[in-house]
Amino acid sequence: MDSLFIASLFVILLILYSSFFLLIPGRRALKIVAICSFIIATFASYSADTYGIFIDRDMVRNLFETDKREVGALLNLRFFAYAALLGALPCFLILRCHIQPYGITQRLKHGILFLVGGTALCVFLVFAFSAHYSSFLRKHKPLRYLLTPAAAVQGTIQYARSIIPDAHANLLVDKTGTTIRPAANAGDKPLLMFLVVGETARAQNFQLGGYQRPTNPELSNIDGLFYFNNVSSCGTSTAISLPCMFSHLQRDNFSVSAAARTTNLLDALKKAGVKVEWRDNNSGSKGVSARITTITYSPNDYTDKCNAESCFDEVMLKGLNERINATREDTVLVFHQVGSHGPAYANRYPQAFEKFTPVCRTNELNECTDAEIRNAYDNTILYTDHNIAQQIKLLQSMSDRFDSLLIYVSDHGESLGEKSLYLHGAPYVFAPDEQKKVPFMVWMSDGYRKRNHVNQQCLKSLLSRAYSHDNLYHTVLGSMSIKNDVYNKELDIWAECRVGANDS
Repeated sequence: MDSLFIASLFVILLILYSSFFLLIPGRRALKIVAICSFIIATFASYSADTYGIFIDRDMVRNLFETDKREVGALLNLRFFAYAALLGALPCFLILRCHIQPYGITQRLKHGILFLVGGTALCVFLVFAFSAHYSSFLRKHKPLRYLLTPAAAVQGTIQYARSIIPDAHANLLVDKTGTTIRPAANAGDKPLLMFLVVGETARAQNFQLGGYQRPTNPELSNIDGLFYFNNVSSCGTSTAISLPCMFSHLQRDNFSVSAAARTTNLLDALKKAGVKVEWRDNNSGSKGVSARITTITYSPNDYTDKCNAESCFDEVMLKGLNERINATREDTVLVFHQVGSHGPAYANRYPQAFEKFTPVCRTNELNECTDAEIRNAYDNTILYTDHNIAQQIKLLQSMSDRFDSLLIYVSDHGESLGEKSLYLHGAPYVFAPDEQKKVPFMVWMSDGYRKRNHVNQQCLKSLLSRAYSHDNLYHTVLGSMSIKNDVYNKELDIWAECRVGANDS
């Protein structure tokens, strides 16, 4: 019976797609639509078959907002085989195909007969397998994203609608109102914050959060480091999470278009008189750093810290000493890592950090075992551990000149084969925890903690509470002793631990 149900599902989909093509007027238009459908279906089926990736609006956004380095990391022989056999060959046959011309009367007659007969057959099949369909549609809702090419076409249309400018598109809305820096900000030294944005780092593989492998050997030995082990991301892709985590709009009210028209965390810091700089070793800030100083890194400029595909994250430390030595004001430096971006995880760290072996050395994950994929991924976390530890040591060495802190949070997680899913970008409502649970940690210098009256025992009591990217905007402002009209103390993670601080 199950095989008959699957056959009925195939027949229904065939009828639905055939009905759509019957509505296309003209032979030339029919060929163009058919060719476009095969091209879209090729990319969609490759993503689904290879990585278990659904094609929806946000995944289409990722495609349009990525860079050539990320695209290159996904190209391999399997992709070109799909493109040739499922894309180029069908398109060639369609071009060679001769479609018999029909008059309007004949087209209408045949179309009506097909639609009536097809509808009747679909209704019969649904009723014949009603128990199967009712259970199937309830338990397997995500499968609608695998409809090829319908889901990809729908996602493209939704993405296009989301980027169509409206009458107010050029108006940047600032809802922050009056900015206040209370007396708690007063001190003999400037405040210095390192805000490190991880890439594709999932909480499940952090030793600090209970992972059994030693992926955080350096950070585990740093005093005064606090790791929050129950933090959720705003999205499952950089194109969504990055603008969301820097926005005061909470996930439930967030949209990329709304965030693009609204000032963000970096704007709020700049408005408060803080010097802000964005250092990017990834595919850009997705508009977040549009109005502040931005530094990017290219393999062509830093050959000693890069490979052919991308730079290692330690490249962002180059020139950092000199940059900080020239600082005489409160400063926030944002580091946007390439982190653990896949599928070529082994390209994200220097050879010296390949502790877990054997590793997957190709972007064709189907050619590797899950153990090899996990080993390569864990090495990226090990390297991230080293980079954050180096940043903390740099801040420690400057404790005589700055009161400092470091906040690290990843933009989203990653699937490594669980439930046959790989990479990230699944629709949030169906995404597994591997793509939504992210690492979050903070380190504070002794001078910073004393200056802001931060109670460490209080901080420890918060480590298992549930937080999300919604908390980042308010926590960063609170940590820099800044308040504005959208600041919410309830969302400032350690506001309650600033004992005796001026909260007026």
